[in-house]
Amino acid sequence: MFGTSGVEDRVSNMSSTALSLVCPVYNEGENIRAVVEGVSRCVSTPCELVLVYDFDEDNTIAPAAQAAADCGIDLVLCKNTYGKGVVGAIKTGIESARAPAIAVIMGDCSDDLSAVDVMHEKITSGADLVCGSRYMRGGRQIGAPPLKAFLSRMAGLSLHALVGLPSHDATNNFKMYDRRFLRATPIESRAGFEIGLELTAKAFVTGFKVTEVPVTWTERDRGTSRFRLLNWLPHYLRWYVYALIHARRKAAAVFSPPSGPGSI
Repeated sequence: MFGTSGVEDRVSNMSSTALSLVCPVYNEGENIRAVVEGVSRCVSTPCELVLVYDFDEDNTIAPAAQAAADCGIDLVLCKNTYGKGVVGAIKTGIESARAPAIAVIMGDCSDDLSAVDVMHEKITSGADLVCGSRYMRGGRQIGAPPLKAFLSRMAGLSLHALVGLPSHDATNNFKMYDRRFLRATPIESRAGFEIGLELTAKAFVTGFKVTEVPVTWTERDRGTSRFRLLNWLPHYLRWYVYALIHARRKAAAVFSPPSGPGSI
């Protein structure tokens, strides 16, 4: 799935990049300085910030470049090579990333950047996917629309309870991945933010190591959200059902008794 990305502008360079933070944006000019400053303040792991935009006039680009220069952050500006939309932006960012660990963060200040170093420690200790979890002990969600919060909580907790998925929060897109997992896993999402649920379900079903850390997620207070619950709900349901069916098949194969000659 990895290839050569399109427009790429490296604002600065680092001698060693352990982590790539992929940040899809759409006119996040009001928020991006706070995101860059948050990376500078909270993340001690040597990292690059891969900012992916859909169109050249996006108002995020100039303030991001200025903030990165002010904070000494290694910024990579990439134009979405898959057309418009968050899935294409995340795929473009993954393909442009240099580091062995890749995290997805949002450009609206919603994600808990203080958890990034802990997530990276888990990757370096052998995890293939680390979920930022709002719904495990120690996690919180602040200010989300009630219906969105209820559905996401129920999806995460039910997958954890019903099939043993090792995260209480499969739908959150604030996740960190080992590059080897991403190389081995095709992305089929087409609509939007269901990509996080897809990759978590596939990691669990195919035997990659999934774990989680508690995070605090905060609803944006500036700018306009691109999240469209009713439009994207069927796409979330696709991967929710995938996780239920395939995880149960996996469990049945593991625990089915042997048969044929020599069986007990």
